[in-house]
Parts: sequence; C-alpha cells; structure tokens
Amino acid sequence: MKSILCRMLSAWGLAALAGCGGVPVDRYVAQKPALDLKQYFNGPVTGWGMFQDRGGEVIKRFVVRIDARWEGDTGTLDERFEWSDGTRTRRVWTLRYLGDGRYSGRADDVIGEAAGEASGNALRWRYVLALPVGDKVYNVDFDDWMYLIDDRVMLNRSAMSKFGIHLGEVTLSFTRGAP
Repeated sequence: MKSILCRMLSAWGLAALAGCGGVPVDRYVAQKPALDLKQYFNGPVTGWGMFQDRGGEVIKRFVVRIDARWEGDTGTLDERFEWSDGTRTRRVWTLRYLGDGRYSGRADDVIGEAAGEASGNALRWRYVLALPVGDKVYNVDFDDWMYLIDDRVMLNRSAMSKFGIHLGEVTLSFTRGAP
C-alpha cells in the first residue's frame, strides 16, 4: 500500500512540474508587430470576452471598457466590466515598466504583485486574483497570454488554476480606440 501511495505521489509531482513549463515568451521575439504596452494601452480600449469552465462550457460573457493612460513608466488601466448576468465590476490596475520588456502590476483584487514579460508581439502576465464565487472568495492563479495582431487588435487567453488544477479559461479580444 505504501509503495502504491509513493508512486501516486511521485506521478502527481511529475505532472505538476510538467505543468510549470510551457512556451517561453522570448519565443515570440521575432513576431511583428512588436507589442509596446505603453502605446497599446494608452487611451480607450474595449474588450469582449467569455469565461469557460474546465469542461469548456461558457459560463459568463462580458464587455470591458478600459480607460488607459501612462505617465512615464507608470500606467493606469481603469477597467469597467459589464457581465452577461447584468452585474458590473471594476478593476483599476497600476502598472510599472521595469525595463527589458518586464512589467509589474497591482490592483485591489490582485494578491501581491502581478509579473509580466513582453517579447515580440506577445506578453505573458501572471498573478493571483481574489475571485468572488457566491459568498466565498478564492485566490486563483491566472496565466495570461496576450498577442498583438495589428495596431488595433490584441487577443488574450488566460488559464485559471488553483493548486495546479485547471479551473477554466478566459478568452478576450481587445480593440484600441472608441467602439
């Protein structure tokens, strides 16, 4: 029995470590157009998205309107969400450009500091979000990937997990400028 338990724990540990890998952001270094967050998120940006559970079912859809501005290396993204169930939420990000394509960010519902890295047309953004579900709040890991398509359109795919267990995905399409 002890041997079986050890093998199961070892297999789970290897699977968890395998999930930590993935494509490094510098893989996209040659992809054009190059993503400059200070340029893209400067002015109005609108996004349309959906949340899918781990089985692929669309649970919620939303529109987010972002008022984005930068002063030097500090940016503010004021996000206002309108959800398909009629609720409205707001998140205000404060971003800092750290140099060499690296960014950090904070928001009221983000636990600690978000870390971002851009290369070529891509940005990988990782953070822990305090996500309200019913009467409870869960701290959920987000692994965001954003890809600049052209000077107006960016696609975003976020994987959500808790304790390494995949919970679902958020898919988003952003457009710069007034809708």
